[in-house]
Amino acid sequence: MAELRLGGAHRAQRGARPGGAPGVRRGGRRPTERPNWAAGVAAVVWLAFVIIPIYLMVKDALQTTDSYLDGGPLSLPRHVTGHNFADVFDRGFTRYLINTAVVTVASAVLTVLLAFPAAYAIVRSRSRAVSGIFRLFLAGLAIPAQATIIPVYLLITRMHLYDSLTAIVLPTVAFGLPLSILVLASALRDVPRELYEAMTLEGGGSVRLMWSLALPLSRASLTTVSVYCALNAWNGFLFPLILTQSDEQRVQTLGLYNFQGQFSSNIPGLMAAVLLSALPIFVVYLFARRWLVAGMAGVGGK
Repeated sequence: MAELRLGGAHRAQRGARPGGAPGVRRGGRRPTERPNWAAGVAAVVWLAFVIIPIYLMVKDALQTTDSYLDGGPLSLPRHVTGHNFADVFDRGFTRYLINTAVVTVASAVLTVLLAFPAAYAIVRSRSRAVSGIFRLFLAGLAIPAQATIIPVYLLITRMHLYDSLTAIVLPTVAFGLPLSILVLASALRDVPRELYEAMTLEGGGSVRLMWSLALPLSRASLTTVSVYCALNAWNGFLFPLILTQSDEQRVQTLGLYNFQGQFSSNIPGLMAAVLLSALPIFVVYLFARRWLVAGMAGVGGK
């Protein structure tokens, strides 16, 4: 028996790999690890789809109209100029950006202020009426804004809010609430019930539980909802088109029409305006990307 044990130990010692890790080659790579060429090619193709439109937008915004017409779509700019950006600001695009910023901030703030207490009530309440209201909000996800534009127009005109920024903010908030409540309710359900019970034993009421416990633990989802609502309001086109008329209340999505004529379009000026329109929301994403990814991954309540 002793000889058999020694023989088995000797064979195990001969089969062992250097470093004490059986099955690992000298290069440190396991036999099952192979380079995923398909994923690499797909990543390169995806990167090309992202980089090429950005390159075209920046290139066209930095060249004259004659240079744009003479060169090809992927050619380098021959004469780099900032005249297009100056032309954009001369046409009143600054006012359009300010109006858009006001609509965006107001819509995001109002949506969060209304959606968070509603989501908290839905999660903490055991009432059937509250559950029915939650289902009613979820039904709003299936209603497109285009199907309700006539009733919304009638409501805005009867409230004497037509041709104002408030006329854009109110329907934008209304259509942003269903998804916002759904995301926040999912995040609040991840908060352990023991934390609510512990704070309740310390004398905390419903309002204190919401603002002192639920709110800090839902920062990721709140950021996700805020960025979503801001992006939706910043890129909004239907409500500004139908509910505003004067140039003073125009937003940047409608301001882009100034670079499109009846028979021709100023493509370099249009690309400069599009670039200026995309920069603010891109900066917001850079600062909020960590919370945005966490909230979209469903870990907002952890």
